[in-house]
Amino acid sequence: MPIPEQRDLEKARTVIGEWLARKLDVPSVDVGPISAPAMTGFSNETLLFDASWTGRDGAARTEGFVVRVKPTSYRVFLESDFEQQYRVLKTLGERTDVPVPRVHWYEDDEAVLGAPFFLMSKVDGTAATDNPPYTVTGVLFDATPEQRGRAIRAGFDALVRIHRLDWRALGLEFLDKPQYGPTGVDQQLRYYEESFAWAARGEPDRFPVAKAGLEWLRANKPPSGGPVALCWGDARVSNQMFDRDLRLAAVLDWEMATLADPVMDLAWWLFCERHFTEGIGIPPLEGFPPRSELVATWEDALGRRAEHLEWYERFAGLRFAVIMMRIGQMLVEFELIPPDSTMAVSSIPAQMLAKDLGLPPPPPLDIGFAT
Repeated sequence: MPIPEQRDLEKARTVIGEWLARKLDVPSVDVGPISAPAMTGFSNETLLFDASWTGRDGAARTEGFVVRVKPTSYRVFLESDFEQQYRVLKTLGERTDVPVPRVHWYEDDEAVLGAPFFLMSKVDGTAATDNPPYTVTGVLFDATPEQRGRAIRAGFDALVRIHRLDWRALGLEFLDKPQYGPTGVDQQLRYYEESFAWAARGEPDRFPVAKAGLEWLRANKPPSGGPVALCWGDARVSNQMFDRDLRLAAVLDWEMATLADPVMDLAWWLFCERHFTEGIGIPPLEGFPPRSELVATWEDALGRRAEHLEWYERFAGLRFAVIMMRIGQMLVEFELIPPDSTMAVSSIPAQMLAKDLGLPPPPPLDIGFAT
């Protein structure tokens, strides 16, 4: 089936303006042109705009906003914990020093935009991109080695701060998923076992690397009962925004947030850096801190060893490969790639996982960098 038509943005301007006026308790709000970045709406639909109004005190105000709308056409993850993102962002923004966008309201009435959504303030900054990769173009590519190093270290420091938070004191117990087992490694592995089965659509043998990866992970699973912390889930530099001086402005995209051993986040960060260098056949950018420095920084800050890091890096490969199974299937269903594309089977994460585990490589990949 073809990709769904984009939302009627002019109609959305009117609807959002009326909704925002009610929330601000003002007669009217003028919503400027809305932009909807391409290829959104599968994980979360994103609408960006500026709004102007006159407050009850008579003062004129203008502010940039972002609306995140729950996906309705396609689901990338096993569960759609949409409201969870809002709750995490609100908690972090109000009660910690982790730089996140300021969130305002959550709307669960589907009559407004056709699905639940939440509103947050727009962050003034630039994000490193996935497609095209930040290692071949963009803000970090154009920076000096010194600027790159400073930016990456600042972003990594935010990851460390997340792991040092007292998630119980912050009331983040709602991130636990006891239906998948005890909090920690057992729960995480079980969740992705079910995610693989769901994404495989009854054909697990079609995805031999992911299937073999799961078998290896089961056979080599770390002991249960390890440390548990708030995990960002999608911990990578391309989910951060930087200001014009490459200072960290915000940590974005909390849809994979969970409670687990924080080594899982460290491993995801390291795997994603490899994805956009080794995975696409280019060397790391000059100035990026080496792996050994990042691991040592994390260990010093948390006062513990990054135990079972190799296992968690293999787990990162499996998790990323399962996500790409879903995205590859989505692109076929929306006729953006041909039905015989190897993307779902041979994504870069699947290729890297096969290499790491000494498995036969999957068929050649027939699509570009972003996979």
